Amino acid sequence: MCGIVGAVSQRNIVPILLQGLQRLEYRGYDSCGVAVHQGGQLRRSRSTSRVAELDAMVLQDGIEGLVGIAHTRWATHGVPAVHNAHPHFSHGPGTDAKSAKAGRIALVHNGIIENHDELRAELKARGYEFTSQTDTEVIAHLIDSLYQGDLFDAVQSALPHLRGAYAIAVFCQEEPLRVVGAREGSPLVLGVGKGENFLASDAMALAGVTDQIVYLEEGDVVDLQQGKYWITGKAEGGARVRIDRPVKTVNAHSGAAELGPYRHYMQKEIFEQPRAIADTLEGVEGITPELFDQQMNHQPGANAARVFAQIDSVLILACGTSYYSGCAAKYWIESIAKVPCNVEVASEYRYRDSVPNPNTLVVTITQSGETADTLAALRHAQSLGMVHTLTICNVATSAMVRECSLAYVTRAGVEIGVASTKAFTTQLAGLFLLTLCLAQAKGRLSDSEEARHLKAMRHLPAALQAVLALEPQLIAWSEDFAQCENALFLGRGLHYPIALEGALKLKEISYIHAEAYPAGELKHGPLALVTSAMPVVTVAPNDALLEKLKSNMHEVRARGGVLYVLADADTRIDSGEGLHVIRMPEHYGELSPLLHVVPLQLLAYHTACARGTDVDKPRNLAKSVTVE
Repeated sequence: MCGIVGAVSQRNIVPILLQGLQRLEYRGYDSCGVAVHQGGQLRRSRSTSRVAELDAMVLQDGIEGLVGIAHTRWATHGVPAVHNAHPHFSHGPGTDAKSAKAGRIALVHNGIIENHDELRAELKARGYEFTSQTDTEVIAHLIDSLYQGDLFDAVQSALPHLRGAYAIAVFCQEEPLRVVGAREGSPLVLGVGKGENFLASDAMALAGVTDQIVYLEEGDVVDLQQGKYWITGKAEGGARVRIDRPVKTVNAHSGAAELGPYRHYMQKEIFEQPRAIADTLEGVEGITPELFDQQMNHQPGANAARVFAQIDSVLILACGTSYYSGCAAKYWIESIAKVPCNVEVASEYRYRDSVPNPNTLVVTITQSGETADTLAALRHAQSLGMVHTLTICNVATSAMVRECSLAYVTRAGVEIGVASTKAFTTQLAGLFLLTLCLAQAKGRLSDSEEARHLKAMRHLPAALQAVLALEPQLIAWSEDFAQCENALFLGRGLHYPIALEGALKLKEISYIHAEAYPAGELKHGPLALVTSAMPVVTVAPNDALLEKLKSNMHEVRARGGVLYVLADADTRIDSGEGLHVIRMPEHYGELSPLLHVVPLQLLAYHTACARGTDVDKPRNLAKSVTVE
């Protein structure tokens, strides 16, 4: 989602700011901008195009400076337009807001300020003029109204007036070598350099600039100057105190990966899945609870073996694609480990009354580790007394890994395409390992079963490579789907979540309306939608529900529906009129979801290509959703 980069240096920092924005492009955005202190005044360029266009504007405008901030915006308050793009300036009461020299405060912001309407009314009454519809401009004017010669003091004074989530970076026309940052509910990191310091919403933005990273905690305010910085945090009674945060060496990877022979990052990431799974499972020699002790700041008493033995249920919290991986895991956890498991949409869980169980293992699933709804749901569960927390996450340095007591860090690598692919399959791999560890802790995993499961997991990369060879057949299917506006996906049991994920992928990047149902529910409503114009995708592994699924397929054909079936080789389902079949290379038992999802990813990808959509950056969506 929105990205922040800021810097105080002894060199022109504009190239660093723009490079940082380019590395955050994968998050998704609809406008971008940069502001610097130059010639004794604030200067900025803003655009509703890509960062490359902003780069050209900055060069044309001659913008450079030793201090500056930059931003990519994903619209929440106000349409995507230049006047709503960050950075925002505060012009002071009674000042002509259209004057190029009017700005005193420059600010960028990630998050949402919930009380922006009342603050706007108060500031308007004091004479402040607003030029945007954003909640962000309110913060800039508020800081300006409190400014008395010290920016750090003004920011600290402003924060108690804000209600909501924020990460901000701000500088002042009157203090030319200073940037102040603050965070509450949105991520922000400090990058420490030699004679220069940086702010960013993600350490990736600073790759190649500095590997010395300080992860700011909730409520922190940081003051950056050329050769020094300091941080204050909230203390008892609301007072602020000087604090030290550890500096970590972080080898962040640049998001500017090479496409190589691929047309889009999404296609590249689909084909990276065999390697991603191999990397995620590297070093897994046996099933042991210690696999989940991967915690940056190991919390006292958070030993996985002790926790797994103690818990009597599992609660999974996640959003979007990660939620569907949790839905698949529920089948594994209950059938293999025999442990009750509930899966909740994170954004719903925190706002409903639930019955807490202190012996529950709370599992969060997130690619970025910064998903606002999932972090908030985790904190809500902790506030209810559920202290046993574990995350399946792709970013070892993320807030989620820091806040959970246990972790399994997947190794999918940087995922740039907004529609998640390799992150999903590596999440499934991590969740299957968790299932086996829980089964072992409960005495429900024999040595022979452990050996069988480990053998199957080690074979996954080769099995995935064979599935990827089906791409030409999926391209043929995509030509039919590109002509449609609606599609239905069916699955049963463990493969119903895979049908959900397939429908999500198609709607995300091709803009075709797609729904998924348990195949047994077809006759309870969705069958009314079935016509020859609505393709029906069916996930048909050779499992205990196959014969039931075949009956559901007959229901579709009897109504003139056209079926597209992903079938295991021995299912005896053959192509015919109104029935298109792609045979999977092999049946894969409990791990079948990891294989069956790949053709659905390829179908969505090639359908989107045929329709000419922006595959890697679909409209209205963001990669890392750091607001509610």
